[in-house]
Amino acid sequence: MSEVTSAQFAPAPNVSSSDPFTNYVSFQDPETGEACIGHYDLGSETIQPLTFSSGTPVSNLYQVIEAQTIHESNPGSHIVKSGESRPASSVKILPPLTGRDVLCVGKNYAEHAKEFNSSGFDSSDKVDQPSHPVIFTKRYTSIIAHGEEILPHEEFTKTADYEGEIGVIVGKAGFRIAERDAIEHVWGYTIINDVTARERQRDHKQFYIGKSPDTFCPMVCCYLGPIAVPASKLEKVLRVQTRVNGELRQDATTDDLIFSIPYLIKTMSEGQTLMPGDVLATGTPAGVGFGQKPPVYLKPGDTVSVTVTGLGTLENRIADPTTRNLSLERNESMTTSHFANASILPGFKSLVTINEKPMYYRAMGKLDGSPIVFVHGLGATNEYFAPLISALKLSEKYKIHLYDFEGHGLSPTHPLSKISVESLASDLNGIFEYTNITSSATLIADGLGCLIALQFVKAHPGKVSKLVLLSPPPVPLPDALSKRLSERARRARRFGMAAVVDSAASSVAEDSLTTLNPLALAARSISLLGQDPQGYAKACMALAGAAGTVRIATKPKILTVGTPGTLQSGLVFGGVLDGDEWTRKEGPGGHWSVFQDLDGVTEAVKGFL
Repeated sequence: MSEVTSAQFAPAPNVSSSDPFTNYVSFQDPETGEACIGHYDLGSETIQPLTFSSGTPVSNLYQVIEAQTIHESNPGSHIVKSGESRPASSVKILPPLTGRDVLCVGKNYAEHAKEFNSSGFDSSDKVDQPSHPVIFTKRYTSIIAHGEEILPHEEFTKTADYEGEIGVIVGKAGFRIAERDAIEHVWGYTIINDVTARERQRDHKQFYIGKSPDTFCPMVCCYLGPIAVPASKLEKVLRVQTRVNGELRQDATTDDLIFSIPYLIKTMSEGQTLMPGDVLATGTPAGVGFGQKPPVYLKPGDTVSVTVTGLGTLENRIADPTTRNLSLERNESMTTSHFANASILPGFKSLVTINEKPMYYRAMGKLDGSPIVFVHGLGATNEYFAPLISALKLSEKYKIHLYDFEGHGLSPTHPLSKISVESLASDLNGIFEYTNITSSATLIADGLGCLIALQFVKAHPGKVSKLVLLSPPPVPLPDALSKRLSERARRARRFGMAAVVDSAASSVAEDSLTTLNPLALAARSISLLGQDPQGYAKACMALAGAAGTVRIATKPKILTVGTPGTLQSGLVFGGVLDGDEWTRKEGPGGHWSVFQDLDGVTEAVKGFL
């Protein structure tokens, strides 16, 4: 056991006192829905959003701790203001640290240890003052923020109780930390309400079950300031007070701790590594519900507030029993599989939902003009058609519909989503439905987009009156080309898009029968480098596995622009393009023809439209 002294709250030597941001709060950006970190001004009750000095948003407190640990000499220099402050009441406050169980200490205030030992709920050692710290954890799914409601769990417990506590936030990893060095590993402090189901704590002979029900760990905050404060900014002695419906129930200082914070850190690190962002709840003072005469437990409608010197107040209300489980809603949406490329559009604010998937779509041109829908090819985006649209001045006469298919450009793809020509054609139909196009549309497609367009026309006859196919690939693909596409998918997944660009630059003939000019080659490289490797690889495999023929029952007027070899082989599409309605125009080949020969493609399409 260690002697308790006020030195346990001395400023950590690795934290600069010049850091202007002391009260860190996690909140939800009202525009994007993303989690952000800000500085909470207790006086004005406003939140100042923060970013790294690079301009990159700070999204969680773990990032703040890491940045300040890396830049120990001047930790505040890498975090700066971003935009204007906003009223704290205008944003949703979030828990500051989530995803990890909270490390907790029981019976660490002498008077509370006595009341607990005599309560009948203590199934640990039967002494008024423990000889060793009583350590347990609270499940991370129990963590909620200031202002969020605590479920009463009436079918689980009849003895829900409060425990106001000071939380210690670890700032530097450590194993077998010496007591004299412990404060160097403290980044800051926060407030915790260690809500407890007393009879479960007793009956299970340990604390975990009774401590871990959903919503039973409100952490940090309150309308005065939901904050995690660096160690250097606090008084040496902290007072913790808990009120229930305004009535003072708990009141003690850190001088009353049985085991000091340095001693707790030493004890917890003797056999395990403490990590930056770990939270240690240091114990609660006397005055909990079972300590009242007679015992008083929490019931729906009660409000519990915990105040700590310099940290503000954490306040939460006990919910109605029928209230939704906030912890379940928050955590059931968590996933380890994230959309590829999703970071390009935070919150998917610029995306529409097509076939229950997020997809990038935009429209331009005359509102009442005849519709033209563009379908790009492998490695391209909707921007590929910009030169053609401009050269033909299409937006002056037509309503233009542009989108990026799944996994390309700004349209993300989920790891569990498999792409095929058929699925991409279904998504194209989703674009038609989203834009209410039912007939007489012109469809302009390039490369892989040609197969998507043909599959769509086959499945939805009558929606397209004119079909333009720029450099359509042979169908079925030669085995050698399918193998090259499979290898390209492997390279993209393993080495990234730079490897794909390098490989393509050294062997242009892989996807083109002619050599691209330098400008076209540069444009293609830029387009490829902007792709997500996983999305690009999926599209490669979709093209490699394309079906052999696409037979169209009702044919629109068709224009194909491509190499002589492609155009001479009407059978490449199962013979469906033979006849008077098929117009052939020789072009440069490859599915980058707009980059390679804009004038030639423009002239061919202009005459057809």
